Amino acid sequence: MKSFIYPEMMVHVALCTNKNPENVLIISDNADLLINEMNKHMDIGANVIACTLDALRDAADASYDVVINEMNSDAAVIAHISRVLKADGLVVSVHPSLEKIDENKQIMQILGNYFKVIMPYNLGNGETALLASKEYHPTADLILQRSDMLDGLEYYNCDIHPAAFAMPNYIRKEYLGIIKN
Repeated sequence: MKSFIYPEMMVHVALCTNKNPENVLIISDNADLLINEMNKHMDIGANVIACTLDALRDAADASYDVVINEMNSDAAVIAHISRVLKADGLVVSVHPSLEKIDENKQIMQILGNYFKVIMPYNLGNGETALLASKEYHPTADLILQRSDMLDGLEYYNCDIHPAAFAMPNYIRKEYLGIIKN
């Protein structure tokens, strides 16, 4: 699988959904690939901070527009992510395969305590991520001009973005009432 797909989908889906992503927090043990993708968004001038899961506790309340989370999340981590996000913030996060239904339902139910929109999306490499947003919908609020104007991309584009949220019926049925869109 192409190594450029994952970082492009983790970064650009989030940054092309949030209207004004000035402050971005990346929770990762190795954020280099994600930071490289962030650098393609020079037009928005986002301030990017990378930290580990342990450092999340020290982040200021309501200080980030977007959180990109590469670490496994439990209820405490999700509560901290919600705390550091602004009122219209969103998070994209790795999660167990959608085939692990019980684990995902538990994560999505916890996210439902903090976010209005919770949607899995295809990363394009056989994996999925979760987008949870307090305000913006990832397909209705897609910023087409931003997604079209990005240079140096090998996978992500304005057509891939909404298509990534398409799910087969068996997934929709399994997560009915849990996915919030």
